[in-house]
Amino acid sequence: MSKKIKGSALSDNEIILGILHDSKLTLNQLYKSFFPMVLQLVLNNNGNEDDAKDIFQESVIVLYEKVKAGKFELSSKLKTFIYSVCRRLWLKKLNHKSRNTLNIRDFEDFIPIDEDLEQHEKKDQLFQHMEESLSQLGQPCRTIIEDYYIQNRSMQEISDKFGYTNADNAKTQKYKCLQRLKKIFFSKTK
Repeated sequence: MSKKIKGSALSDNEIILGILHDSKLTLNQLYKSFFPMVLQLVLNNNGNEDDAKDIFQESVIVLYEKVKAGKFELSSKLKTFIYSVCRRLWLKKLNHKSRNTLNIRDFEDFIPIDEDLEQHEKKDQLFQHMEESLSQLGQPCRTIIEDYYIQNRSMQEISDKFGYTNADNAKTQKYKCLQRLKKIFFSKTK
C-alpha cells in the first residue's frame, strides 16, 4: 500500500486542469504517481532507469501537448493512457536499437499490455476498496492500522500513543481492528 492514503493524490481531471494551468505541483504528482509503473515496464523489457526517465518524459510531453492543444479527451484512466504511450514509445526505441537484428514483433511477447493494464486496474480497484473500508472502520482502529501498516510504527509506539498497558494489548487490539477491516473490505469486493 502507498505511504499515504488519499490526501495528496490528485484525480485524473485535477491533473489535466493542473497541466492546463502549468502547475508544477501537478507535474510532480504525475511523476510520483506514474513513473514507478513506467520504470517497471522498461526495466522488465531490456531497459534501464535512464531509458525509463526518457520514455516517461516523452509521454508527459505528448500528454502536455494534447491537453494544451485542446485535443485530449479522457476516455480511460490517465494511468492507462500514460502506460499505453510509454509502451509504444519503448517499443519504437527497442525497434530502433535493434533494427538490424530483431523485429518489433519479437518484443511484443515481453510486454503484454492487456494483461498489465488489467492487473493495474484490478490493483487500483482493490486499493480504492481498501481506502473506502479504512474510512468506514472508525477510530481508534483506523489510526492503529495506519500507524502499524503504513507508518511502520512498532507495537510499543502504538501502545504508548493509545495508552494501552503494554504492547501485547495493543497487538490484540490491532488484531481485532484488522478483523473488522477484513470484514468491511471483503463485503465490498463480493
